[in-house]
Amino acid sequence: MPEQQERRVPGTQTPLEAVTLGTSGLGRDPGDEKLARALLSGRFRQLDTSNAYAQGRSETLIGQALRETPEAGVTVFSKADCEPGTGVFDGDRVMRSFEETTSRLGVETLPIYHLHDPFTITVAEAMAPGGAVPALVSLREQGLVAAIGIAAAGGTLVEDYIRTDAFDAVLTHNRYTLVDRRAEDILRLATERDMTVFNAAPFGGGILSGSPRHAGTYGYRPISPEFGEHVERVRALCERHGIALPAAALHFSLREPRVHATVVGITSIQRLEGLNDLVDAVIPEEFWDDLAALGTPPPSPVD
Repeated sequence: MPEQQERRVPGTQTPLEAVTLGTSGLGRDPGDEKLARALLSGRFRQLDTSNAYAQGRSETLIGQALRETPEAGVTVFSKADCEPGTGVFDGDRVMRSFEETTSRLGVETLPIYHLHDPFTITVAEAMAPGGAVPALVSLREQGLVAAIGIAAAGGTLVEDYIRTDAFDAVLTHNRYTLVDRRAEDILRLATERDMTVFNAAPFGGGILSGSPRHAGTYGYRPISPEFGEHVERVRALCERHGIALPAAALHFSLREPRVHATVVGITSIQRLEGLNDLVDAVIPEEFWDDLAALGTPPPSPVD
């Protein structure tokens, strides 16, 4: 694995690791208790979850596993979500979301707490007195969270939140991969502010992981013929260098100095075990030169 830039979780002395395990799918399937325990017992010591993942089941299962193994020593990041059903996302909702999350996880504080997908409100509403962002700032001032972040997808929304200078961290999703560079502005703005950057979904929703089910989609949306042709050129390049496409996709994120942690979604114990080989893969420098020679990727279907 490329040497990770030394960095700590904002506001703490906890080292920030290069790989974070994403748990958006945890709790959707029967028997996920076993997966939750595996997430806490392996090589990777950071978990990313959210209030709304699997309708709260993700946090609940992580909390149960934490109570079973309090010595696990994992770091859990979570996110505030709007009120289910109504879409309300004001300051009161952020506080309720935080209370729900900490109760499920069985903790009193969180190292990083993100504002998650605030699509039901405008940035101005989020920043106004009584809004979501002042509530996050209050949690940070009270020491209940060490740092606050913005985690969202869609257009220039993330950039707009970064420009408020209220946040310590940012999580971008399906926008900086082997075949997509749409997060360039996010990375630039975050780097200018010395924010901690999480890059999630390095496999683009499955197309770069080798999943036949997702071969025709990127970021869960249908791809254009032009985009599909570019993916095939990248795939052929991997074959020419004798490396696996998923390994190249993961290391594209791991080697980027502006990215401090890459979030990889884990939906099964098999996928968790396979992550070890992907992280340990050696990608020759010549591959990156040849990738650059392919030119700028065509537009992805992600807004």
